[in-house]
Amino acid sequence: MAIYKRTNMCGELRMEDVEKEVVLNGWVAKQRSLGSLIFVDLRDKTGITQVVFDETTEKEIFDLASSLRSEYAIGVKGVVRERSSKNPDIPTGDIEVVATELTVYSQSETPPIYVKDDDNVDDNLRLKYRYLDLRKPKMQEIFRLRHEMMQVTRRYFSENGFTEVETPNLIKATPEGARDYLVPSRVNEGAFYALPQSPQLFKQLLMVSGFDRYFQIARCFRDEDLRADRQPEFTQIDLEMSFVDTDDILEVQEGFIKTLFKEIKGIDIPTPLKRMSYDEAMERFGSDKPDLRFGFELKKLNDVVAGTDFKVFADALEAGGDVRGICIDDASDKFSRKDIDKLTDNAKHYGAKGLVWIRMEEDENGNQIKSSVNKFFTQEKLAEIAAVFGAKKNDLILIAADKPKVVFDTLGFLRRHIAGILGLLDDTKYEVLWVVDFPMFERDEETGKLKAMHHPFTHPKNEDIPMMDKDPTAVKADAYDIVINGYEAGGGSLRIHEADLQQKVFEIMNIGPEECERKFGFLLDAFKYGPPPHGGIAYGMDRLVMLFSGDLDIRDVVAFPKNQRAQCLLSGAPAAVDQDQLDELHIAVVESSEE
Repeated sequence: MAIYKRTNMCGELRMEDVEKEVVLNGWVAKQRSLGSLIFVDLRDKTGITQVVFDETTEKEIFDLASSLRSEYAIGVKGVVRERSSKNPDIPTGDIEVVATELTVYSQSETPPIYVKDDDNVDDNLRLKYRYLDLRKPKMQEIFRLRHEMMQVTRRYFSENGFTEVETPNLIKATPEGARDYLVPSRVNEGAFYALPQSPQLFKQLLMVSGFDRYFQIARCFRDEDLRADRQPEFTQIDLEMSFVDTDDILEVQEGFIKTLFKEIKGIDIPTPLKRMSYDEAMERFGSDKPDLRFGFELKKLNDVVAGTDFKVFADALEAGGDVRGICIDDASDKFSRKDIDKLTDNAKHYGAKGLVWIRMEEDENGNQIKSSVNKFFTQEKLAEIAAVFGAKKNDLILIAADKPKVVFDTLGFLRRHIAGILGLLDDTKYEVLWVVDFPMFERDEETGKLKAMHHPFTHPKNEDIPMMDKDPTAVKADAYDIVINGYEAGGGSLRIHEADLQQKVFEIMNIGPEECERKFGFLLDAFKYGPPPHGGIAYGMDRLVMLFSGDLDIRDVVAFPKNQRAQCLLSGAPAAVDQDQLDELHIAVVESSEE
């Protein structure tokens, strides 16, 4: 079968192409037969062109056109003419192609999903037939966007003195905060590789190697529970720089973010970006990735409710916890009691035992403020609480009381969840900031031991190093996250290059010499040979594409994603393998016995 050599893509033709002879290849999006007229919408990755078969078409070609069905792959030769009935909804809507020749490359069965953006099909079907799902105009646009973002990334860092270096995908298992995917070694019985959660240790080795500035668009793997913005395998823009401080790194990254927004979105992001400390972000927004597109800031009520007889507040304060709330402007009439009960149920997923609500409106007894705790507080005390928020008529206040982490998590979730309900999450508006000065350590809730909030190679702030012996929990790290519209788009830090400081961090984390050698020996050995001061950052490429496309399901920006059980419904992975393969890898499968 001859392949028609196309002259144009389907989305390219315009009025200036009228009377031009063209060749198009693509898929049949739709065929409409009106007796003596047949219209075919021909689609490729650039768009759709209407093709016409009429009384001037040879009978053999016309008959072939009448047999066309959705998703047939075809080639067409013809002449461009102006449409008599124009379609303003598509870029090619002013023209059509009058066919003179037609070939069918392959036929298609009736597709199990519609190849159109508004198909409203079950997500599992979309993933099972992903190759059809990817034909949709919306999906094609997302992956064009992803491609452009990757090209901007490579160009920007190349022009700024970075060398692209690939690091291994079969590495030694090292702790990075999530479970490793393990790969058994056939030639080393009983030994395993791990797939990299990030290139962290290798990019630090590249700094020891003298590369000075490295970057990579790297594939990474984490065996963790999935959600709308997380996949088990993902793409990271990874980079590292030598002989720099935090300001040096952030200046280069702000140039990258500014370039990305300008070239991809046509938006001028003002720089330098605002910086907010971790402590301020938690106090004001209950989250270390605050969304600044709306208000509803947290307010602390400990002093106002101190000495209360209300047991929930009293118990929380006695246990060293907090009482905090948010005020939703002009929203009391937008949330019924049933709606607030739903919000309370949502809050319980974050550890809260319940919510106290205050409505700035009259109740049935003529009181100016209605509340779920009216019987515990006078109108004067409720007014005092409302004054902390500057609350006015028709405002709704929601209050949580518990351990600080529970209160922050609960209210941080609620402010953004409610903003979504009220339509305040404008995806055409971008608020970008740095969150800086993270705690160096946090306490593991299960073991009570201290662990690194980021990783054990994060450098503490120089002024806080003297506190490491006295109060490690008060030490801040030279770490930074870039936050876009409430999503962590990237994060990094300065790294420890001093042997004595690194040893001190390991001691605080209760990591002994043997464990250090077993997990990090190759890096620590390299650090004996003149490591430079260095630091870096990693961006979630998938998350950046998600934010730039406005599609907040990360599966839509990954070509062949996994579902929430980390399964590929298209290929059937993960799947059982032959016993011969298991034997080669010295793996015995133990079947669970049912009692």
